[in-house]
Amino acid sequence: MSSTNIETNGGHNHDHVLRPRPRKPQHAQVSGLARQQSGSSIEGLLEAPHESASALTSGRSTPVPETAPASTKALSSARKQVRAEQKQRLFPTIEFASRVSHFDPSSDYRDFHGFFNLFWIGLAIMGITTMLRNYKDTGYPLRVQIWGLFTVKLWHLAIAELCMVGSTALSLPLHRIFRQSKPDAALTWHKGGMAVQSLYQLAWLAFWIAVPFLFAWTWTAQVFFVLHTMVLLMKMHSYAFYNGHLSETEKRLQALDQPGSASSNTNEPAYAYPTVENPMGALRHSGVTGDGKGDEDDEALAQLRDVLARELTSPIGNVAYPRNLSWGNYFDYLLCPTLCYELEYPRTKSINWTNLVAKIIATFGCIFLLTIISEEFILPVLQESGIRLDNTASATEKLLILSESISWLLFPFMLTLLLVFLVIFEYVLGAFAEITRFADRHFYSDWWNCSDWMEFSREWNVPVYSFLRRHVYATSKPSIGRTNATFVTFLVSAVGHEIVMACITKKLRGYGFVCQMLQLPIVMLQHTRWVRTHKTANNVLFWISMILGLSLICSLYVLI
Repeated sequence: MSSTNIETNGGHNHDHVLRPRPRKPQHAQVSGLARQQSGSSIEGLLEAPHESASALTSGRSTPVPETAPASTKALSSARKQVRAEQKQRLFPTIEFASRVSHFDPSSDYRDFHGFFNLFWIGLAIMGITTMLRNYKDTGYPLRVQIWGLFTVKLWHLAIAELCMVGSTALSLPLHRIFRQSKPDAALTWHKGGMAVQSLYQLAWLAFWIAVPFLFAWTWTAQVFFVLHTMVLLMKMHSYAFYNGHLSETEKRLQALDQPGSASSNTNEPAYAYPTVENPMGALRHSGVTGDGKGDEDDEALAQLRDVLARELTSPIGNVAYPRNLSWGNYFDYLLCPTLCYELEYPRTKSINWTNLVAKIIATFGCIFLLTIISEEFILPVLQESGIRLDNTASATEKLLILSESISWLLFPFMLTLLLVFLVIFEYVLGAFAEITRFADRHFYSDWWNCSDWMEFSREWNVPVYSFLRRHVYATSKPSIGRTNATFVTFLVSAVGHEIVMACITKKLRGYGFVCQMLQLPIVMLQHTRWVRTHKTANNVLFWISMILGLSLICSLYVLI
């Protein structure tokens, strides 16, 4: 029987004991420190003196001479400590530490994208099972009651949309007239231009709201058309009023070149229009005092001229008024997913076509799911409840039927809320942002964590919130104060929501208006000390009131 010689420790005298080979340091920081000390390394291995390991060692480390530098001894000690920490026990152990769960309120973990995927998987399961049930009962995968409404008078809708968008462009020639008017003329922005623009907007809104009623459109067409009407109204208002402010600023800047003119207004402060960075506006300059000190007046005049010039220039610095008064700029603004006009917007370098196609597909997917939910879980409940209410004279019985309808609509409207949020703020606005290369895509915040209605109004719909804060709250606060400005802002928002509901249901009831105005006293209660500290309870109440409110509003408008 032959024997096999096993060489260990470089082939020198051995005791026929197999020993582990030398390993490179396991700790990255130790390896980095060693490379700094030695000045060179080979593939991450620390260079060591070329001498064989002692038979008294394990072969994993090289003894450090007594005369070695202190840094080398420190590295050797660190390596030994790391290896000692990495030694495993005979029985597997588990490392325990003071940690919180992912759903704990104090957790810093924020990535729940898997639940977003699960949400879509659940909706896909719902859609597939619904189509299978319909095919079993009727022989068709989908019902045709709502799907057929999409094609009714489709050409009417397309032509009306084209005319409505084109009619907003009248704001540009109107503004050119206001700008070219002399400072003392009747059609300057502050004298007559603002009134003319406001009257045009009022007539424009009344006309286009009446169009669906004149042509007897379906409720599905009215939903799309009325919402687009309100969007275009806010866009037109922001474009006209911001440019009107800039026209007056330009006139004042030009008047400073003629100090003797009555229109120079050097004693008045310079007003900065509200922007995203400065939502409340500001008095950026106190004006020229005119106290007879020539040097100080000259300095103040130069500073005032600089402030006015800055107001006429975009924050990015590439566009200045009136170079923005072009058709290309206006129609680009109409396509941008924002309701607040600016001279210039931040842009991405290019269009992400993959992202754009994905958002377009997701948009139609959301519409498909919304239609299934409406046709399978909302419309049948409302139709059945309507028949039962018509055949019942007892007030108690009607109240029970209404309560039952609301309870059956809770879960469908919860899904509808989430899908409407996704299709508008994530996919439609995201698609237009991709088309226009609009870089600021902060269309919503984490509204699902809201603990009061004021917070929800800021985070649910950022474009509308920015518009109301800029053009309603900020412009009215200097005149009527903070409290009254808040009331006026809620009032304008409530009127707008009531107009939308009245156009869709063809009923003027005021339920939505009352519910939205009731948010003001609720917010005052939520801001009290003993309520605002309970954030989890407030968030639960927010969700309950949101879901219950949607079902209640729908039942009241349709059935009562």
